Amino acid sequence: MTSRKIAFIVNPSAAMGSTGREWPQIKALARDRLGPFQALLTTGPGDAIRLTRLVLLEGADLVVCVGGDGTLNEVVNGFMGEDGPIRPEAMLGFIPRGTGCDFIKTVPIPRELNRALDVIISSHARPIDLGRLTYRDHHGRSSSRYFHNITSLGLGGEVDERVNRTTKMFGGFISFIWATLISILTYEKKQIHLKVDNGFDQTVMSWNIVVANGQYHGGGMWVAPEAVVDDGLFHVTVIGDLTLAEVFLNLPKLYNGKILQLEKVSTLVGKRVHAYSDQRVLLDVDGEQPGQLPAIIDIVPGALPLIISK
Repeated sequence: MTSRKIAFIVNPSAAMGSTGREWPQIKALARDRLGPFQALLTTGPGDAIRLTRLVLLEGADLVVCVGGDGTLNEVVNGFMGEDGPIRPEAMLGFIPRGTGCDFIKTVPIPRELNRALDVIISSHARPIDLGRLTYRDHHGRSSSRYFHNITSLGLGGEVDERVNRTTKMFGGFISFIWATLISILTYEKKQIHLKVDNGFDQTVMSWNIVVANGQYHGGGMWVAPEAVVDDGLFHVTVIGDLTLAEVFLNLPKLYNGKILQLEKVSTLVGKRVHAYSDQRVLLDVDGEQPGQLPAIIDIVPGALPLIISK
């Protein structure tokens, strides 16, 4: 590992600032185990994209993200250009430190620091798929970005908006479940026209539509139990026209993987998703809320080598 050019992208604000407090310990242990590396700390939104791109263009062979799913999303976007990976041979490592860290429930990356460093030292990389999303940002402009885990349309965006403007002092699960409960009570189901590949093409009334590469989002909601990060496909879960009573009655199924048993929940599989609506439908992209429909979402197979447990 010492012959590699290694860069750490660190979000000190992750996990309510505990990552910044923990960073000196992480840095000392990582230097002891990995050898010398460059460390760059983010100071605000978008920094991790810019810094990742910078170190890759300077020849980094391994970029290690220290933060949560939102930071990882930015680092992933830093890896990717308009025509694919900026440096295809470079690998991505992850030390999970965040409010939710849903992605590591799908891929084998340990949260404990020493074990996470063991995985990075092993350099066992698995090329994972990414989603590429084109959407309308908050200023009404067409924008695009990549995601590694899940993009959802509807309630998920409302939950993100609520979580990101309130405290996360009670941790990921409590923060997200509280925001979910409040959002359910105030949310109005949306009519969304959904097209998946050249097959499904319908207008659906739904609470939320999940376009999944990973299986979990929202602090542990198991919304796509059959999703695989390297099968070249999205697994789309449509949470349909449930009554408010049915939503609350079946809320546990959102967390125990039994959501697909519900009659008003349907699943689709495909490589391209196109969605639009006459209503305002917010997006949830790896726990962030960048904009709204309309959106076109394409799978990018095997786009990024992610270091995982063997």
